[in-house]
Amino acid sequence: MKIRILSICTLLISISVFSQKKSKTLVTIDGDKTTVAEFKRVYEKNLDAIDNEEAKDVTKNLELFINYKLKVKQAYQLKLDTLPSYKREIETYKNQLAAPYLQDTTFIDKMVKDIYFRTKNKVKAKHILIRTARDARPKDTLEAYNKIVKIRNRIVAGEDFEKVAEETSEDNSARDNEKNGRKGNKGNLGYFDAFKMVAPFEDAAYNTKVGQVSKPFRTQFGYHIVKVDDLKPSEGEIEAAHILILDTTNVGKKKIFEVYDKLIINNNFEELAKQYSEDRGSKNRGGKLGKFGTGRMVKPFEDAAFSLQNEGSFSKPFKTRFGWHIVKLIKKHPIKSFNELEKELRKKIKNSARMQMSETAVINKLKKTYKIVENESAKKILDKKNIRAIPKDSLQETLFSINNKKIKQEAFIDYIRNRRHKPVFTLFDMFKNQEILTYYKKNLVNTEPEYAYTLKEYEDGLLLFELMQEKIWNKSSKDTLGLKNYFEKNKANYNSKKLEDNKGEIMNDYQNYLEEKWIADLRKNSRIKIRKRELKKLIKHYNKK
Repeated sequence: MKIRILSICTLLISISVFSQKKSKTLVTIDGDKTTVAEFKRVYEKNLDAIDNEEAKDVTKNLELFINYKLKVKQAYQLKLDTLPSYKREIETYKNQLAAPYLQDTTFIDKMVKDIYFRTKNKVKAKHILIRTARDARPKDTLEAYNKIVKIRNRIVAGEDFEKVAEETSEDNSARDNEKNGRKGNKGNLGYFDAFKMVAPFEDAAYNTKVGQVSKPFRTQFGYHIVKVDDLKPSEGEIEAAHILILDTTNVGKKKIFEVYDKLIINNNFEELAKQYSEDRGSKNRGGKLGKFGTGRMVKPFEDAAFSLQNEGSFSKPFKTRFGWHIVKLIKKHPIKSFNELEKELRKKIKNSARMQMSETAVINKLKKTYKIVENESAKKILDKKNIRAIPKDSLQETLFSINNKKIKQEAFIDYIRNRRHKPVFTLFDMFKNQEILTYYKKNLVNTEPEYAYTLKEYEDGLLLFELMQEKIWNKSSKDTLGLKNYFEKNKANYNSKKLEDNKGEIMNDYQNYLEEKWIADLRKNSRIKIRKRELKKLIKHYNKK
């Protein structure tokens, strides 16, 4: 019922928040003016969806419009907008409605194109990492940064990247591990494409030219430098199946070649996989592994799978650290066109940490637009060790201001009281960014007309739902005597002479009766003035169409 009412509200009314000086007044209700432009916006909004000519009648639509405004006006008089349930629902809707405005669409559009390029092309890179704690203080951060700069200078001066990585990188995979016998990768990461690395790392790799070393950059792990060795088109994804013998010795080798010989004779890969494969996860499916791209499998397996040219062909036996394999190519999935992939890429971006970058882009724009002034004297509390224990009466200084809005120290202390996972100076930046966004969201009604219109529609529609519940639906269901009297007076209109036989239909008619009576009372107690000259112009305008 609520959805139905809100839909009706959207059809009937969209109250303008912005004055339209050039538009003349069409109707005045108790001194509140509605302009021609406001009514036209409402009327035209759903005009194309109406195929009934009578329903398109301008005069009738104006009468419905007036009825709606009278109801909403009474809802405000009854202070239904102060109900806690109403306030909660409006706050939830505001957040949903504001969400698109908190994203930089230009930034996202560029990101989608960048991600498509990175999907079509894979990069081969190696890196060196100097770790920093997530809550590192500026002094520690600077120390790590200076360390990575010195390492980069050594490589730029001519030292071998892999040698330096093995010696200095704090990514343990760069060095040999004697305990488990693992060979170090000397910083080599192999090929990767979009979404395989954290966003800042991916950005740095794709923005560095082949053969060059990037400038130091930071991720959640610390400071890195990257050297790019190659950039080439991606093979896309493939579907493959395999037969696995877990024994890595010559015994396993002999067994896999016996299976291979049988495969050459009968070419029944699926049956042989079910019979001989020791991969419990895939053997019952005939060895099928599903769809995968580069970087998902160990390198010898990936090389063997992607080297197969024809669908249905299979490899000779080969060895990985897991055992001996034979792999079969089932199907190739080349990279789709941008138009085919755009929707999917946007969804992936939306569900990734990259959306935070879009919000950051919005905040950075707002910082340039707003006048933001920090009070250095008030900021001295950030240096106090017992900052969360400072009494409230000592926290009344303005910490910073956004245009004309002042944010006191007390608000910041409330923000950090249960946030102890980050240093205070980091929390201050987070708090400031939050306040900037809050200020922006609260002012959307003044800066974004479409947001203001849509919000007002929803607010008034929700109020009307509460009012209809009170005045019509609850009243009709509780007033059994009134319903009975209505039926007795209108019995001739119904086939059956018993109320119980037609209760649904009669209840609906009774509700319509109550609503008509209610609207008549509202109109009787209101001063309504329609400017007939403007109405005639409107009718003439739409008759021409």
